[in-house]
Amino acid sequence: MTISLLSGLIILVLLVVMLLLGVPIAIALGISSVCAILPIMPFDVAVLTASQRIFSGISVFSLLAIPFFILAGNIMNRGGIAIRLINLAKMLTGKMPGALAQTNVLANMLFGSISGSGTAAASAMGSIIGPVEKEDGYDPNFSAAVNIATAPTGLLIPPSNVMITYALVSGGASVSALFMAGYIPGILWGLACMIVVYFLAKKNKFYSNVQMSGKEKWNVLLQALPCLLLIVVVIGGIIGGIFTATEGSVVAVVYSLVLSLFGYKSIKWSDLPAIFKESAQMTGIIIFLIGVSSIMSWVMAFTGIPQLVSEGLLGLTDNKVIILLLINVILLVVGTFMDMTPACLIFTPIFLPVCTALGMDVIHFGIMLIFNLCIGTITPPVGTTLFVGVKVGGVTIESVIKQLLLYFGAIFVVLMLVTYIPQISLWLPTVLGVM
Repeated sequence: MTISLLSGLIILVLLVVMLLLGVPIAIALGISSVCAILPIMPFDVAVLTASQRIFSGISVFSLLAIPFFILAGNIMNRGGIAIRLINLAKMLTGKMPGALAQTNVLANMLFGSISGSGTAAASAMGSIIGPVEKEDGYDPNFSAAVNIATAPTGLLIPPSNVMITYALVSGGASVSALFMAGYIPGILWGLACMIVVYFLAKKNKFYSNVQMSGKEKWNVLLQALPCLLLIVVVIGGIIGGIFTATEGSVVAVVYSLVLSLFGYKSIKWSDLPAIFKESAQMTGIIIFLIGVSSIMSWVMAFTGIPQLVSEGLLGLTDNKVIILLLINVILLVVGTFMDMTPACLIFTPIFLPVCTALGMDVIHFGIMLIFNLCIGTITPPVGTTLFVGVKVGGVTIESVIKQLLLYFGAIFVVLMLVTYIPQISLWLPTVLGVM
């Protein structure tokens, strides 16, 4: 048995066993990685190497963007942005069949892109739009399914912390290019769900009388404009070379803080300690995960596990279509029981060499991987967005899953388009000159 195969088996077996026992993913990653290098080095050297890799893994300047984007998102979550974006979405959807459900889709896309969190979008939008839909005669399961299916779009539409994580672990992918590459796939996800909503609403006669006068529309636009300007300022500044993604995250914090404190006046100075504490806790979890996963990445590179996987897949077939389909299936399965950040950290170094060997661009692969893992957030048994959406909607997982099936079908079609048509991801960053 080769050292690559032995190390791979040790990591796989220990990781699966510890996860089944309920060991936290970060601890499981660290222990399995250290054990995987014990056959090739003494225990004390293995522990020392692991600690060095953790430190070097988090000593990266670009990682500073993660805590600042998290903080900006939390400030905006508390800052009354949700209701303003919902009103804007209502104005845009007008008298379409299922107008309130269409509002939910559009509002999730807007809110998620600002907050960078699918669970925050599902919670905010579901708690505000859900009761209104119920009053209008919408089936609660239908409403919850729409909310759950579209909440992850904000993880593809930038800014997105998982894209920053992927840029780090991929070894040099441009954060700016990833941000731009996520726009069209994220919008296509939302549009696919809007089509499903349209036909289901017509079939079930879910109509809403959303009417606004010209003055009301103008007021709605004025209220929502400062929120939308955040995206323009941050993303525009990154694309224009005015500042980096890391510096842009600081700009996002300052902008959202000023807007929420002095513009909307929706948060008080006394609210800030709780916001800072929540942001620090979320950051600590993500950074610790990145640190321990860097041990696994090093072990894989040192023992040649990615090359072994690459040779194995390419040995099965040289058909690019089949290999990419296999990778998609594996990532979809992984996404059902593992959160996005650890899955990205573990499987990027395994599958990226395979895809680059097939001629796939590193940005294209990143969007495909993130798209797959986004689907995992709305599927049981570990789908965090699914659980939040069900709780907010007051329904059961069993009842809402039936409603979600059509959305899964539409989203899978978009996934296949993203996988096999590279320009869906690469056209925008190429045109904007960030690749």
